[in-house]
Amino acid sequence: MGSDNLPPPETLAEQLLSVALKSGAQAAEVYQSRSVSRPIFFEANRLKQLESTQSEGTTLRLWRDGRPGLTVAFGAVDPQAMVEKAISLSQLNAPEPVELGSNSKPVYPDLGKSVPLEVLIDWGKQAITMVRDANPEVLCSAEWDSEVETTRLVNTEGLDCYYTDTTLSCYMSAEWIRGEDFLSVSDGQTQRNILHPEKLAHQIIQRLAWAKANVASPNGRVPVLFTSKAADMLWGTVQAALNGKRVLEGASPWAERLGKPVTAPTLTLYQDSHAGPYSCPFDDEGTPTHPLVFIENGILRHFYCDRTTGRLLNTGSTGNGFRPSLGSYPTPGLFNLLIQGASGSLEDLIKHMGDGLIVDQMLGGGGSISGDFSINVDLGYRVQNGQVIGRIKDTMVAGNVYTALKQLVALGGDADWNGSCYTPSLIVEGLSITGKQS
Repeated sequence: MGSDNLPPPETLAEQLLSVALKSGAQAAEVYQSRSVSRPIFFEANRLKQLESTQSEGTTLRLWRDGRPGLTVAFGAVDPQAMVEKAISLSQLNAPEPVELGSNSKPVYPDLGKSVPLEVLIDWGKQAITMVRDANPEVLCSAEWDSEVETTRLVNTEGLDCYYTDTTLSCYMSAEWIRGEDFLSVSDGQTQRNILHPEKLAHQIIQRLAWAKANVASPNGRVPVLFTSKAADMLWGTVQAALNGKRVLEGASPWAERLGKPVTAPTLTLYQDSHAGPYSCPFDDEGTPTHPLVFIENGILRHFYCDRTTGRLLNTGSTGNGFRPSLGSYPTPGLFNLLIQGASGSLEDLIKHMGDGLIVDQMLGGGGSISGDFSINVDLGYRVQNGQVIGRIKDTMVAGNVYTALKQLVALGGDADWNGSCYTPSLIVEGLSITGKQS
């Protein structure tokens, strides 16, 4: 979409809307996302490189003759060419209702604070030094990043909302080679304002200490403890079951379960528009986000919806209309999911379990919406008499997510962000373990 007279970024959205209306569109919206990232990479215990990346994307969605058309462009944009492409694409689609927010220009505060490059470097060096002081033989790799993203949504109904979000993140892995035995332990953080290198280092040091001995895996059905890092495998299935679109399709096993028990009574799941690094003031349709309880003490209370799904379910939007990518239409999605934990540390939870298996890292994805899953344990530990006795290898865990959550034994008080899910460690029963005996 080249042009010698491209509009400046601050007026692009308004020009696109104006051109769309002049070209016969009855309604249109522009979604813009701009981000600047400054990742810092460490390799083999040393600072390797610094980078700076910038991206800018613009999505135009319009309706002409009731038919929607969507196109996306990156960087500089020719408004006329972009509108013409969206109109051409609209001719291929069936008519649908226009789902747009209207007549609102809210002011949202910026989220998060940036930190100097030198601070990110110091945090990275501190974490690596702590791990290697405890384990001189390991090789550490890490990435520390500060990303600033600005999101704006404006449409022909008078909606104009935007905010800027600064997010800090880090990821670190420690590789330990002992003869033919290879061990890789990894962990990370995503936060606003500050990261905690000492916490990251401690988590990796603890896993390395647990893995000093290799032991036989249990077999059959024993309690399984998913750490906060691994528990997200369970919640992916739950998120799919709570999706209003899956309810409309009849795919969710909870479609007819509102107001009824679906998990153990100790479980409460909710979203919070003000909590954590994944919070946001509005969704990708301009609907304000708000707190919402999905499961309360085991009872199903709500599904999440975008505007279209909410209209079809007669519930309205829950502020959960998000685009999987710039080139996608809004669809029901979660910006965060929080699982209400209990009290006590991971060590307390291990003592409570007595005998069983800890899953900390896994290979392969989780279960589908059916809930059935079978995973290979990449990093797991054997627990006997409330103590970790060593690392297990060549082990598979299989079962059903819905069944496991009905047999929830205990929740920890060590909740942490794993992606956009804030989850504690937890112990479940009803899973089958198959391990190599050696």
